[in-house]
Amino acid sequence: MEGKLDFSLPPKKQQGTFTGGVLIILLLVLIALTAANLVIELRTEKQAPITNSSSLSPEQTKELAGKLARRDLYVRAADVWQDYLAKGQLDDSERARILFQIGSLQEKTGLYDQAIESFYRSETVAKLSELGPQINTHIKDCFEKLGKFSALRYELMDRTGMDSKSDSGGKVIAEIGAEKITEADLDASIESDIENQLQPVAVFMTAEQLNEQKKKMLDQYKDPKVKQQYLQSWLAQEMLYRQALKEQLTEQPEVKKLINRLMQGALSQYVMNRELASKINITDTDLQTYYAANKGKFVEPAKATISHILVDDQQQAEDLIGQINSGGDFGELAKQFSKDESTKQNGGKIEAEVQKGTYVSGIGNYSELNDKIFAISALPAVLDEPFKTDKGWEIVKVETMTAERQKSLDEVRQQVMRMLANQKSQDVQNDYIEQLKNEYDVVIHSSAFSGSKENNMEESTQAAK
Repeated sequence: MEGKLDFSLPPKKQQGTFTGGVLIILLLVLIALTAANLVIELRTEKQAPITNSSSLSPEQTKELAGKLARRDLYVRAADVWQDYLAKGQLDDSERARILFQIGSLQEKTGLYDQAIESFYRSETVAKLSELGPQINTHIKDCFEKLGKFSALRYELMDRTGMDSKSDSGGKVIAEIGAEKITEADLDASIESDIENQLQPVAVFMTAEQLNEQKKKMLDQYKDPKVKQQYLQSWLAQEMLYRQALKEQLTEQPEVKKLINRLMQGALSQYVMNRELASKINITDTDLQTYYAANKGKFVEPAKATISHILVDDQQQAEDLIGQINSGGDFGELAKQFSKDESTKQNGGKIEAEVQKGTYVSGIGNYSELNDKIFAISALPAVLDEPFKTDKGWEIVKVETMTAERQKSLDEVRQQVMRMLANQKSQDVQNDYIEQLKNEYDVVIHSSAFSGSKENNMEESTQAAK
């Protein structure tokens, strides 16, 4: 019997729980995303700058700036004052006062360069008699805190000069082709070089200590001769540099190698200085303790000034000593008989001081003569006997003497700083190098240098451990 064909539709199946679960999850995700967007929008609204010029009136903005400043929120207060400037129609006097306020707030937060700009803007907008002295003081303080002493010098010259439009430092002192070198350019270069010289110890100093040391080093360049010598050296280096570029030396392999080597040394020193600065903090108490424990290292030796007469033979020298002891004038005898052309016309006087325990200035390295000079008690006095040197026979007169002196901590502060820093940095350097050796898997094969079996065995044993 043939089976019947069934054309009826199969019964409809119920929707599975899996499909329903997926739909629910997708719905929940959609709701979560919508909620997240809403939260972000709300947060954005809350975080929007409350200083928007359209949200507060000028008076409200002014009040807000004052309140922020009273709460020591100086950066935000300065920003709000900027908004206030943009809001109202202010006269020049009011704008100048607000710019002064902004500069003062920026100075309090250490933004000294921005503060100087705001003070400049203030006096450019309007020169107010009540603000003038304050602006002068604030600008001076900002330049000092930036350590820009050359710029400060010209700033003060401009502000105290008779011509208010003068531009101190603009005087041309040299030219290289079409390029003009001004006095300010030279001073900026000197200051930059001093900063480089101080770099090794700068990491151990406070900003105040560093600026004080920089001032002392800058003082030596107040001498026009010293400054001119620096200029000549600077110009020579600049010309040599330009010649090197002209010859395209930077493209030569050996020069590239040298530059890379110098760069490697500079970068490695920078990394080490950074490590030392993070690990070493030298306080005034540290300096006082080190100074007290090492006072003997900071003693200024006794000093003396002398005159001399140089002659050929012993008999002549003894005769001259007899004449001097009988009332003869030492200076006149020096002019008449001394062989030393550099001192005879000045009565035999030697300009450089003699220090106890060192060579005798103008004569030579004779410890016995040095001892005789500092054995004199009553001054001025001529040594009883002439002294034999490679040049001849010396008749020595001790003019003045300064006793040995203990230097104060203030006098040797930077020297103490360097000595203490060197002492403390040694351990830090060793530890850091060992750390880097481990990090970069450094292995030194000492046996490669000695070739001895004992070292080979020792190295193998250490490697096994």
